[in-house]
Amino acid sequence: MSPIDEEQMQGLKGVRDFLRVRTSYDVLPLSFRLIILDNDLLIRKSLAILTQNGIVSAPLWDSQNSRFAGLLTSTDYINLIQYYCQFPEQIDNVEKFRLSSLRDIEKAIGVLPLETVSVHPSKPLYEACSRMLRSRARRIPLVDTDDETGRETVVSVITQYRILKFIAVNTEPHTALLRKSVREINLGTYKNLSIASMNSSVLDVIDLMVTRNISAVPIVDKNNVVLNVFEAVDVIPCIKGGNYDELKSTVGEALSKRADDFPGIYTCQEDDRLDSIFTTLRQSRVHRIIVIDEGSHLKGIISLSDILKYVLFHGDEGGYFPPAS
Repeated sequence: MSPIDEEQMQGLKGVRDFLRVRTSYDVLPLSFRLIILDNDLLIRKSLAILTQNGIVSAPLWDSQNSRFAGLLTSTDYINLIQYYCQFPEQIDNVEKFRLSSLRDIEKAIGVLPLETVSVHPSKPLYEACSRMLRSRARRIPLVDTDDETGRETVVSVITQYRILKFIAVNTEPHTALLRKSVREINLGTYKNLSIASMNSSVLDVIDLMVTRNISAVPIVDKNNVVLNVFEAVDVIPCIKGGNYDELKSTVGEALSKRADDFPGIYTCQEDDRLDSIFTTLRQSRVHRIIVIDEGSHLKGIISLSDILKYVLFHGDEGGYFPPAS
């Protein structure tokens, strides 16, 4: 093993040891707000609540059984739109759907449902990361159980972004050893990339997201130069008024509705090192990184899942996932 390989493994081991001794609860900020939605709530009302509170996801609660019932995310709204496109005769019923109908919508359009995973807040952070990767979830609720009543309580939700930022801030001596380049560790996806243009319709991009099971589509010009990225959350402003005709508008029109404080997209090149990516994670709110060449042509995409999977399991595939519980 070369010196750089040894350093890389030493850095990864340091991060993994850190994740095994810190709990999911440690990731939470000192103060935070948690909005939980009843499973019986109308989907259109849930959209208004998310929009009014400036959030993009919320835990669901089954009040009949007093238990955690899953997570509402922007992907659920995308699935609802796809359902509307596949079954236009059901448009009148779409307004009557409740959050408890989301699993039925997934079945109707033929997409795999996300597992309803959660983790106890006192469990090691390593376990939370493993469950997220296994279930393809980008966030995981922390669910506690009352010792006396046996009833569940949703404490909060942690995201892949928050976990990676927590790692970046607290393990800098270890992440500084991750000096191998994106190309050397084969980080990200580079083949069969889904793309769209500014003139593509929002509906076409949504169809791409559903059929390819992805949460973002790079927007490029005719020369494959990256202009922007359309994300799952960009769908919410398009439908918040209940006017589904807006989905026929172009990607360019949809992206113009982003908030003024939208941070923009983050890019890197294949020669950039993993330690520099952790520096970016430490300093900025990053949800994915677009890999480009010197001419800003699209080369690939690095998701937060790609980074988390590499950090947790590279060279340690034997212990890939813990058993579900």
